Order: sequence, then C-alpha cells, then structure tokens
Amino acid sequence: MWWGLICALFAACAYGVASVMQAIAAKATSGTEDRVDPRLLVRVLRQWKFVAGLALDVVGFVAQVAALRVLPLFMVQAALAGSLAVTAVAARVLGVRLGRREWTAVAVVCAGLALLGMSAESEGSDATGLGFRLVLVCAVVVLGTAGMFAGRASRRIRTPALGLIAGLCFGVVALSGRVLTSLAPLDLLTDPATYTLGVAGALAMLFYATALQRGSVTTSTAMMVIGETVFPSLIGVLVLGDTTRPGFAAVAAVGFALAVSAALALARFGEPAPIEPVSAQPG
Repeated sequence: MWWGLICALFAACAYGVASVMQAIAAKATSGTEDRVDPRLLVRVLRQWKFVAGLALDVVGFVAQVAALRVLPLFMVQAALAGSLAVTAVAARVLGVRLGRREWTAVAVVCAGLALLGMSAESEGSDATGLGFRLVLVCAVVVLGTAGMFAGRASRRIRTPALGLIAGLCFGVVALSGRVLTSLAPLDLLTDPATYTLGVAGALAMLFYATALQRGSVTTSTAMMVIGETVFPSLIGVLVLGDTTRPGFAAVAAVGFALAVSAALALARFGEPAPIEPVSAQPG
C-alpha cells in the first residue's frame, strides 16, 4: 500500500507544478467573455508553458491511476488536493512570498495526509458493472451541459460554478480510473470508463481554464478542490466499498478535513504571480 501512497504524492507534485504553468498560460490567452469557448484549449495549446504543464499532468495521471489501484479514493483525492501545497512552494521558487498563514497551511496539509496514510485501508472491493459505468456517462453529459450554461452566467456566478463543475469532472476522472478493470489495450478500448475518463478530463481542463482566465483564481481553485475531493470520496465510501483500518475512521475523517481545508487556504496559488519589483524611492 505504501507504494500507492508514494504514487499519489508523486501525482500531487506533478499536478502542483503543472497548475502553475497552465494557469499563467490561461491568463495570457485571449478568449470570449460571455461563454465557454472550446477553442480556448486550442489557443492555450500554442503556449509552451501549457503544453509542458499538460505533459506533467499526463505523468501525474499515470501515477494517480496506479495509486487508485491500491488506495481508497478519499486518500488519493486528498493527496491530490495537497498539490496546492506543492504549487505554493513552487510559487515561492518563482518569487512569491509565503506568509506564516501559507506555511502553516502547507504543514497542515502534510499532517492531514500523514493521518490519512496511517488510517487508510486498501481500496474497496465492491464490484461495479455496466450500470455504474452508464451513470458515469450520464454524469459527463450533465456536467458538460451545466458547464456550458455556467459559462453564460454573470461573473459572480460563473467563476465558482465553473470551478466546481471542473472539480466534479476531475472527480469523474478519478472514479473512471478507479473502476477500470484492466489496463490492457483491448480491454481499455471496450470499457466505457475509458471514454468517460477522457471526455471528463477534457471538460475539466476547459472549464477550469475558462474560470482561471475570467475570474478569481482563489474562488475557482477552491471550488475545484471541493468538487474533486468530496464527491468522489463519498462515492468511494458509499458505493465502492472504501474503508479505513479498524478503529481509524475518526483519524481518517480528521486527516481528510485537515488536508482539504488547508488546501482551500492555499487556493490563491492556483495562479502564482511574480512580485512586482519595488521602485527605488528618491532620496
């Protein structure tokens, strides 16, 4: 199980660094102001920072799928929320000053993940059939439609709505990766979860990039963290049979709450910006 935890933390590191590069690219890309424009993904793909971030996302996703094979969803998704701690540290390297509040949040994320690591049992064993996969297909359709409508809403509603919908799409990605029964090429081609994984991932990137481009980074990232952690974790416990070690349910709950709440405190690092140089005062 420990190698699964290592994979989850590696995925968090890859996603954390990738988010720095992708958010900067999204902010630098022009787009339509009153709706979600799928062509935004084409435009951001012209920027090397976004492409490099996407490559890191692919590496992180492979590690995430490996972690999902042996760890419960609440452990993996909380670890991925901890990618904001990685992003905050990466922002420090790029010149953004971290205050006591941010360093405390980074430490709390690590403490929460440590508690989850101590309490997590192996992944659940409840079988899922075609019905669950069709539910995932319907969820992708509903989320895609909701995201398009959210893109036309007022700015006050649009940013948090797109962030939440992007997070829910990332949650569908996690659920799809979890229920894959085999990674053999032929099995992947015949499993509906493969396609929900791909489409949900594309929608998540589109909606999140749109939210970052047109609204508050802190708001959109915080809502995304909630969507990608709470929803799939609940499904993992209620439907897929994820459990904790005997007697460690309370420890897991505290660890999950600490990791996610501290990640929310670091939400502004969804897009770090270099500090403006201080001009010399005339003496």
